[in-house]
Amino acid sequence: MGWWQVDTDTLAGGRFVVSPLSEAISSLKLLQLHAPAAHPGDRSWLDTHLPAFRRRVAEDPLLPLLLHCAFRPTWNADFITPAPVGDGKQDFARELERVRAAPAESVLDDLAVALGGPPPAELLRTDLAERAAALLDWVWQETVLPEWPRRRRVLEADIVARTAQLSRAGWVAALGGMRPGMRWLGGDRLQINTQDHPPREVARAQLLFVPVSFATSWVSWEGRRRFAVVYPCAGALADADRGRTSAPGALAALLGPARAGILVLLGSPKSTTQLVALTGLALGSVGRHLKVLLDARLVRRRRAGRSVLYYRTDSGDVLVNSLETGP
Repeated sequence: MGWWQVDTDTLAGGRFVVSPLSEAISSLKLLQLHAPAAHPGDRSWLDTHLPAFRRRVAEDPLLPLLLHCAFRPTWNADFITPAPVGDGKQDFARELERVRAAPAESVLDDLAVALGGPPPAELLRTDLAERAAALLDWVWQETVLPEWPRRRRVLEADIVARTAQLSRAGWVAALGGMRPGMRWLGGDRLQINTQDHPPREVARAQLLFVPVSFATSWVSWEGRRRFAVVYPCAGALADADRGRTSAPGALAALLGPARAGILVLLGSPKSTTQLVALTGLALGSVGRHLKVLLDARLVRRRRAGRSVLYYRTDSGDVLVNSLETGP
């Protein structure tokens, strides 16, 4: 199995961050693999963007081969998936520059590691990093940026949920199920995947956890200084991004669209911070809607660690479900 030996100080300083570049890489990986998506929302997104992506790739005859070599079933070429900086200044252009600036020799070395052997002769050139960066920029501009505010809210809500879980039950619970094959083994060992890779020491380093919208995941690092785990956003929150929590018309007419949307979202417990992130409403507006729903006994609240979580009552469930199904 692949596991990291993580010292106590590094784990204690672990941070959750949103990375625009990681979101673009996740989208690129899904477009490149375009395997049957597990979620209908993913399939719909692919149907929308895959034809244009194929046309864009066809404009550069080297791109299909480069992508095939850079994204392998068990390894990504490091230059195309750099670890986020984690300084709170994640900006797509700034992050992308790290891909574009990768030295040609490092790019070829990374491809050789991913392939388990020398890259094809057609890729023995010095402009591969620029070609990869140009494609990532296209993916960002055409497929991510138009809906980035909504995606970002969902990713931030996932971070809120993970942080709350961390405060309640510690790192073992927060890391469990974060990505396939990942779990805490005990002691100082964090299993990253089930592949046969040698252990890696993660000591006196920056450790980052980065959610993305699609069911893609990977790990990356920069020397011994910075390590990142990129993981798919929690399913309940990802569903919100895919439109599954939109309020039925009758419920919206009865309660108002914003209040009805909050009631629908509370099918699973959420904090006010999560609701702000998912709805885009101001904190004060969310609070006023929650008070009305509490007074109507459609939701209840309970404390979980430092957070207060709101959830639907049986009456709230009956109201939502009856108006979703209709007469």
